Amino acid sequence: MSLRARTIFITGASRGIGHAIAMRAAEDGANIVIVAKTTEPHPKLPGTIFTAAADVESAGGKALAIATDIRDEAQVDAAIAAAVDRFGGIDILINNASAISLTGTIDTPMKRFDLMHQVNIRGTFLCTQKAVPHLAKSSNPHVLNISPPLHSTLSPRWFGPHVAYTMAKYGMSLCALGMAEEFRPLGIAVNALWPRTAIDTEAIRLIAGQGARQKTRSPRIMADAAYWILTQPSRRMTGRFFLDDEVLRTAGVTDFSRYRQPDVRDADLMPDFFL
Repeated sequence: MSLRARTIFITGASRGIGHAIAMRAAEDGANIVIVAKTTEPHPKLPGTIFTAAADVESAGGKALAIATDIRDEAQVDAAIAAAVDRFGGIDILINNASAISLTGTIDTPMKRFDLMHQVNIRGTFLCTQKAVPHLAKSSNPHVLNISPPLHSTLSPRWFGPHVAYTMAKYGMSLCALGMAEEFRPLGIAVNALWPRTAIDTEAIRLIAGQGARQKTRSPRIMADAAYWILTQPSRRMTGRFFLDDEVLRTAGVTDFSRYRQPDVRDADLMPDFFL
C-alpha cells in the first residue's frame, strides 16, 4: 500500500521527527499538512512551516503550511477546515508536537507544567477530536501518536526525575489506548510509536549537548517505522504501542547501521526515555 495522494495532517512538522515523517510520505506523493507555530527562523532551532513545505514539495509531495497553536481550539478548527478545503479530506493524523522540561516538581514552574500538558495531552486530544469526522470518511484512516508504550514502562523510575513531563507524555499514550477502542467501530486505527534510542533532533542537542548526538539514531528510523504502520489496514492494526526498531524488524529490516553514525556501534547508542 502506498501513501500516494493520501492527506496527512502532522503537528510539529517543521523539524525533527515530524519533518522526517513528512519527507518519507512525500516520497510517495502524499499531501502533507504541516501544522506548527514556527513561521520565522528561530535563533536556536532550524526550520519553519514554510521551509518544511518547500522540502515536501522537493521530495515529490504536495504541501500546505498552516501556522497553528494546537492548544487553541479555534486555530485547530481552522487548520482542519483548510486541510479539507485544499485536499478534500484527511486520511492520517500524526500527533507529534510535544513540549518537554526534564525538571522535578520543585523546579517546574506552573507555566511550564501547563505548556507540557496543553501541548502534549490537550493538543493530541483536540486534534484527534476535530479530525475524526474526516478520518471516518477515509478508506484507511490512521491516527499515530508519538508517545511511549504504557504496558512495559509504567515505572516509578520515569516519574521521579520529571513527573510533570512523564505525565504529559503518558497522557498522549492514554489517548491512544482509549481512542483505539472508542473509534474501532469506525475503522480508525489509533496507535503509538516511540524510539528505542535517542533520536538526533535539536531537542537532544539542547537537552544533552552536541556530543550526545553522536549516540543517537537518525529521525529516518522513526519515519520508516511510521510509514510501515500507516500503510497497514487500519481495521487490523489498532491499539498498539510500537517501538521503531521492532516495527522495522517486522518489515524485514535486519541492518540498522544506516540510521546511526558510521563510527558508532549499536551497543553505544543512548536509550530513549521510558524504556
